[in-house]
Amino acid sequence: MAFDLVQYFAEQIKIQKPQLFSKFSAQEKQAYIEEVNVLTLGQLISLWKQDHSKVYKEIYSSDPLYIQGVARHLTTSAHNKSSLKPAELEASISEILTLQLTELKQLDETGSFGQTGLTELLTGQIEHLSGQAEDWVWSTNQLTELLGSKPVEQHEISLDATLQEFSQLVHHTPKQDEIVVEQEPVPNWAYIVAPLVALYILVFLYCAYCQLIS
Repeated sequence: MAFDLVQYFAEQIKIQKPQLFSKFSAQEKQAYIEEVNVLTLGQLISLWKQDHSKVYKEIYSSDPLYIQGVARHLTTSAHNKSSLKPAELEASISEILTLQLTELKQLDETGSFGQTGLTELLTGQIEHLSGQAEDWVWSTNQLTELLGSKPVEQHEISLDATLQEFSQLVHHTPKQDEIVVEQEPVPNWAYIVAPLVALYILVFLYCAYCQLIS
């Protein structure tokens, strides 16, 4: 397994570039450092695959125009979906790429890697980069072999919550619909006939009473 440059560079960025993304919260700063670090390192690996001799020379020269060109390419890429403003993204890529090239130079001088050793080191970073960023990062820096490597976050379902929902489902008693009896309107003729019926009953009772006493 190759030495983990991803984490090494991230720590060096925090130490050497404390002002980078300083206007953001600590959480946002960490996220942007990780994003730009893997975006830039991935591009460096892609460029190394294309022409390792040229990149090896750039490690020792750190040509500002070369660094600016790489930063501009990543910033203007159609695949770029960074939430950073273009000017801010380009500037941060330039700073981080400069740091990465400087660190690679020091590692090469210390370990005497040479182009063959650096090839092994850089290509070995693929396993460390895997799952570290969204797909747009890999599309932007041409590391398409890493597309789909980030695990899909799945929310864990609490067993207690599931049992509680099941219990509520089992014991739930639906409310009975209130039965509303609609009264039919009373016709007008009923108001006329009712008194006559009552009068007839009274006359009938009176006649019956007279027969009883006679």
